[in-house]
Amino acid sequence: MPIVIPKALPAYQILSDENIFVMGDVRASTQDIRPIEIAIVNLMPTKVETETQLLRLVSNSPLQVKVTLIKTDTYTPTHVSGTHLTKFYKTFEEIRERRFDGLIITGAPVETIEFEDVKYWKELESIMEWANTNVTSTMFICWGAQAGLYYHFGIKKRVLDKKLFGIYKNAAVNPFDPLLKGLDDEFCIPMSRHTAIDEEAVLACKDLVVLARGKECGISILKTRDDRKIFLTGHSEYDRDTLLKEYQRDLNKGEKIEPPVNYFNERGDAVNVSWKSTANLIFYNWLNYYVYQVTPYDIDQV
Repeated sequence: MPIVIPKALPAYQILSDENIFVMGDVRASTQDIRPIEIAIVNLMPTKVETETQLLRLVSNSPLQVKVTLIKTDTYTPTHVSGTHLTKFYKTFEEIRERRFDGLIITGAPVETIEFEDVKYWKELESIMEWANTNVTSTMFICWGAQAGLYYHFGIKKRVLDKKLFGIYKNAAVNPFDPLLKGLDDEFCIPMSRHTAIDEEAVLACKDLVVLARGKECGISILKTRDDRKIFLTGHSEYDRDTLLKEYQRDLNKGEKIEPPVNYFNERGDAVNVSWKSTANLIFYNWLNYYVYQVTPYDIDQV
């Protein structure tokens, strides 16, 4: 089944070239079908790249998925044209009265800033509170996961001695959870962050369940016991060259940064992709077991 996005969105042609079934709004409106409604709060500075990565993953299912992109109204990003945001994104106020089957809140390059000092924090709090009643299941990614854990459960973050940067091996703590269905005993997830969640606080919280962790990267996947919130501390959505671009960016800024671990091949001249199947399974399982199987057919009943 297709993913429904505007035909003029840059991701439309990219995904079409990859033989992913995409459909424009006009054609979709003529079909007698109830698509799964997914909203994406895109907080990453690389708006086009991030939206394409996430759209690629939510398209990997038998479901027809319609996506709404959401931007912050209290902060205007500088790494993407205003025309792109105006044309393809909605503000929270524009969708506040709507209901969605799923919501994705991305990471953001604000890890070392206190949550309350982030320019759009109050707006993000409103979105997370709204999701409690208007969304069936929410997925939080990287800083988004830290923000969600802090807002909903008061779990703080801590600054790491050095950036956690590269591809890290993980294993299931609860291998029979539907979110991990089909994953190998050991699987890889990209990480790119300067901070980490307070794991002791996570383990002490009766409302949270740890699903996967890595020896070097710590807890990587967790959820709430009611299955309505999924937290991913890494970036399984990343493309082949995303960490390379981040590495080159930091070098150009004069920052002290080591090459991403377990990322390049033995010769160091090519990227060893080892996380794509994991990413596809996680997003497929989330859409199927945590969204489609439990969301009401009448979306107004969410």
